[in-house]
Amino acid sequence: MPGFDNPPTFPTFHEALRYWFKLGCISFGGPAGQIAIMHKELVEKRRWISESHFLHALNFCMLLPGPEAQQLATYLGWRLHGWRGGVAAGVLFVLPSVFILLGLSWLYMAGGHLPWLAAMFYGLLPAVIAVVAEAVLRIGKKALKSPTLWAMAAASFVAIYFFQVSFVLIIGAAALIGWIGKTTAPSQFPAGKGHGSSSDLAEENFLILPPSPAPSWKRAAGILTVCGVLWWLPIFALGLWLGRDSTAYGQGVFFSKAAMVTFGGAYAVLPYVAQQAVEKYGWLSHPQMMSGLGLAETTPGPLIMVLQFVGFVGGWQHPGALTPLGGAMVGALVTTWATFVPCFLFVFLGAPHVEKLRSQPRLGAALMAITAAVVGVILNLGVKFTTHALWPEPTPRFDAFVAVVAVAAFVAMQRFKVGLIPVIGACAVLGMIWRLV
Repeated sequence: MPGFDNPPTFPTFHEALRYWFKLGCISFGGPAGQIAIMHKELVEKRRWISESHFLHALNFCMLLPGPEAQQLATYLGWRLHGWRGGVAAGVLFVLPSVFILLGLSWLYMAGGHLPWLAAMFYGLLPAVIAVVAEAVLRIGKKALKSPTLWAMAAASFVAIYFFQVSFVLIIGAAALIGWIGKTTAPSQFPAGKGHGSSSDLAEENFLILPPSPAPSWKRAAGILTVCGVLWWLPIFALGLWLGRDSTAYGQGVFFSKAAMVTFGGAYAVLPYVAQQAVEKYGWLSHPQMMSGLGLAETTPGPLIMVLQFVGFVGGWQHPGALTPLGGAMVGALVTTWATFVPCFLFVFLGAPHVEKLRSQPRLGAALMAITAAVVGVILNLGVKFTTHALWPEPTPRFDAFVAVVAVAAFVAMQRFKVGLIPVIGACAVLGMIWRLV
């Protein structure tokens, strides 16, 4: 990173607002790509945040449940302009994808009878299989650094796939093992390197930010009250309006629970959502879940936006007293609300404690153990998705097209480093050709 001649200028709120909106529109590539975009803009180009501060904030966000890239944007917005900056950054990070995915979800449900559209979504199935397989390898290479971590990944797969152990219990057990193991067997939980460059410019090359507010019980109580009311008031209102047995109310409660345990990113929570939304509540099917993942991969914003698709499809197919479109819109919006409002609560509560994380190696070990367990959970997701795609219901016959295209897509991404969007586009086109021609 080269030196600089001119000191950076503190951004106005409107200048930051323009940047956060731009980020929400271009944040493709999953959390790694989104974090890289923020680092390039905020650290290297604009110098609003120093390298060490950025990496420290990232480590903090990785300890929280929820999408780390969106939470990182929220924290950095808060650090620059207080609570309104945090709210603006966090909302604008997801807002473009909310509208894009609403349109794609409607097209998926309303246009399902169109042969060309059904064929295109059929082509997404092998793309999703390849994407999940690539995620298992990518995360596994980074996370499984010791025999204990390998064993934890294997145990989590066996527990959730063969014995249907709750995702929440698996994550809780992994965190406890990591917390204790850092003291009893520290070599099995090696410290990971920070993200980004190890070379840091002097702090004077970056903005001098005002000191963050000191943590206090009064501040924490205020944040808990405000965020708690904002979080649950719409959900309870839906219960009064549509009834506590309605799909929308059930989705609000379920995704509020999911928001508390989404450690490890979207791929970690998807098996839990699939297990509950598909197998327990019957809001949608496994092929629909796979199509939603494919759609979420093609839009900007966090991959966890796939949960909005789940809410939309569940509301469409189980509208209750509403019309299908009305039920879908309510389901999508309450799901998005329950997924992201807790993120602001976690960030604003923990932000003043960021500087203390350097002296908490046990937290890092707990996160490392959770990530190892998540590898096994993601593998479970891949196996279930692949099984349902290769032997589709109601007439389970092996689908050679899905198998061949999935292998080709995986090789393209792994061996030839083809981008995600081109791979998904090519699979969609191949699905249309295979089904229609």
